[in-house]
Amino acid sequence: MRFIRADKDRLTFCVGQREKALLFETLKLYPLIPAAYPRCSKTAKGAPDENQRLLEEALAAQRKENREAMLAMFNEPGRFRQTGHGFQFTLMAAELERLLQVFNDIRVGSWIALGSPEEGREPDMNEENAGYFLAMEVCGHAETVLLAASGEEGPDPAAKA
Repeated sequence: MRFIRADKDRLTFCVGQREKALLFETLKLYPLIPAAYPRCSKTAKGAPDENQRLLEEALAAQRKENREAMLAMFNEPGRFRQTGHGFQFTLMAAELERLLQVFNDIRVGSWIALGSPEEGREPDMNEENAGYFLAMEVCGHAETVLLAASGEEGPDPAAKA
């Protein structure tokens, strides 16, 4: 994925045909972070089980909204315009933010699925989890490009999650 230009409130990107297919396959993994993974603070007021249930319900609703918006966005006719080098597509600021949330969920969820390896340590790879390593790398690259295009700093490319 490459950033092409910014026009007012729109950012234009370019992807090759294979990269587009890889991005779409990666996005199908969403949501990937297990629902019970985020834990409420132990210092939160109220019953811990009730607080956790409320957190999980709120996350489920947000994930459902993200999934529906993402599907609508990428299935929108004319979203991807074929060029001589692949496809161009544009994102509005809100779409970019939602896409960053989705990529981050997949990236962190992949890291969890790989056993949450410590920084600087490669995960134990096998046929069953190799796809998560690829998804983590695809999302890290996409996040870096999207954040750079928006004027924000991206994740450290050397970091795995």
